[in-house]
Formats: sequence, C-alpha cells, structure tokens
Amino acid sequence: MLNAPDATSTRPYLLRALHEWCTDNGYTPYVTVLVDETVQVPMEYVKNGEIVLNVSYDATSGMTLGNEFIEFKARFAGKPREIMVPIHRVQAIYARENGQGMAFPTSALRPSDVTATSPVAAARPALSSVDSSRTVDAQDDTDGSPTPPTNPTRPTLTRVK
Repeated sequence: MLNAPDATSTRPYLLRALHEWCTDNGYTPYVTVLVDETVQVPMEYVKNGEIVLNVSYDATSGMTLGNEFIEFKARFAGKPREIMVPIHRVQAIYARENGQGMAFPTSALRPSDVTATSPVAAARPALSSVDSSRTVDAQDDTDGSPTPPTNPTRPTLTRVK
C-alpha cells in the first residue's frame, strides 16, 4: 500500500492534462506562476510577485512539462529567453479564450518557499476586519424582492478576465 507522503504530486500530471486539453481544443494554455528566486523568468514582466506565461506550442520552443520543472524558450519583446518554472510555483493553468482550467492551492507551497522579504510574501493578500456596523445588508422590499445594498463603503467583487 502506498502512503500519501510517499506519493508524487498530482500537479505535474494535471498541468500536462490541461495543457493537452487546451491544445486539442484549439485554446491557448496560460499558466500563472508565483515568482521567487527559484523561478527563471524575465523579471521585468513580473507584477505583484507573479507572472502569466503563454505556454502554447506556438509561443514556446523546446518545451518540457516535467515532474519538477516546466522548461522552454520564448521571446519577450523579440528577445529570446530561457524559462524555467518549478512545478510547485505554478498557481493555475487555464485557456485564455474561455478561462476554463484549474487553480492549485497555494498552501501546497512549502513554508521555506515564502519568506517575509520574498515577492510572494509581499503579493500575498492580507485579511483585515470589517466594521459590520458600517455596512448595509440587502433588505426585503414590499414586493418580496431583495434591495441591493446602498452603502458605497461596502466592498464589491468585480470579475476581471
């Protein structure tokens, strides 16, 4: 019987499967990567500690989707670059055209992967308390339909593609 700690990660297998699914269906596979010193990417394209990479066969040369690393050559602003991404730094893989794909838990990152001074630590969102006395919940109107909140200080969620 195989113990869970001895099992290999499913992440590289899922990455390869979703990459193949995107390719077979004519979609462009993109990966989102949490950047630290172990990731070899053009740092001028890193924003908030992460980078999004087009990993389609059209955009890469000599790509290897291995169990430990994604490696390929790609052009950035016409300049050829060698890219190497440890598999455990991949946050998500998805199709550019429709957003379908898979996100991976960032809790899978080893504690040694994130230090207080790393770009990932700086990019990681922090939770803060919200004063519930200042927010207005939706109330039922006389016709039974909910009324949208009117408090402009209440946070809203906006979907960005």
